[in-house]
Amino acid sequence: MNSTNKKLSPDAQPIERVQENVLARGERWLLNRLCAAMPGWVTPDMLTFAGMVGALAVFAGYAASNLGDGWLWLAIAGYVLHWFGDSLDGSLARFRRIERPRYGYFLDHSCDGLATTLVVLGLGASGYVQLEVALVALAGYLLMSIHAFLSVRVMGELRLSYLKAGPTELRLVLIAMTLAMIALGPTPLIGLFTGFDFFVGAVGVLLICLFAVQTASVARKLALEEPAVKFR
Repeated sequence: MNSTNKKLSPDAQPIERVQENVLARGERWLLNRLCAAMPGWVTPDMLTFAGMVGALAVFAGYAASNLGDGWLWLAIAGYVLHWFGDSLDGSLARFRRIERPRYGYFLDHSCDGLATTLVVLGLGASGYVQLEVALVALAGYLLMSIHAFLSVRVMGELRLSYLKAGPTELRLVLIAMTLAMIALGPTPLIGLFTGFDFFVGAVGVLLICLFAVQTASVARKLALEEPAVKFR
């Protein structure tokens, strides 16, 4: 779930959520209506579980694509289910005012890490992306996750988007890439590397560079707020 608090203490207030991705407004409109229409027996934890099932479907679809590219449709369906569960669990908790900030923060980000690992390993297990290239993307994601978690502690904010893009935009890009896999197949571009290798690798490098830039920016801001004490 997406419920969080500032210092993760029992009486802390929710932290500031910074979400500036392109689809944020439209997605919030849709999520609010889905929350209002959700049956009472559906709980946020059930939605979190559904999101993890979606991530497993993505992994299975990519891994099974070695048997035929028709399995890639399973990966696409998995992305949709993962969006539904991952985006709606915290939204439903806030809509019903049943947030559990520490529990939600811990469970949500733990599941996010596992889900992303499944997606990336699935790509690496397919015949479209080399595992080594996929791991570069995973390293970039983990670094950005570290930055987000540190920002909660030192800045009191949880940034959910960078460069006007967030998880939803990323899922749409991955769905488009999977559709391209179905259309084009795993045709090598240079040596063993396909065009999908270069795309996934470029995303990984971009995330690593973004981590470096964001780290320098936050460190500079904190240094101004906490100037060094001169030793006498």
